Amino acid sequence: MALDFYWYPKCGTCRKAKKWLEEHNIEFNEIHIVENPPSKEELSSIYQKSGVELKKFFNTSGQKYRELGLKDKLASMSEDEMLDLLSSNGMLVKRPLTVGNQKVTIGFKEDQFVEAWEN
Repeated sequence: MALDFYWYPKCGTCRKAKKWLEEHNIEFNEIHIVENPPSKEELSSIYQKSGVELKKFFNTSGQKYRELGLKDKLASMSEDEMLDLLSSNGMLVKRPLTVGNQKVTIGFKEDQFVEAWEN
């Protein structure tokens, strides 16, 4: 089964991750995270599968994150509110977001990709 690879083509980290997947002959569906952000339901499912806390899904270095002052607001938000926010704007989601059957990686660190996606 091909991975779902949510990415932003102008993002250098995303391009590195894509290149890694291609070099390792790993099948994936490219999904432009701004044009086709994951829905609230998809994000909820990805979050459950990931085993990491929901705030790790936020692109904390992004302009939109700073504009909305989320650094101070996330701690008091419910999961539901966070999922609404993440699904409302793909630029708020840390990328690339790579999703397989039972695994999820957020961002790109080669050692994590090797562990998660190299079979």
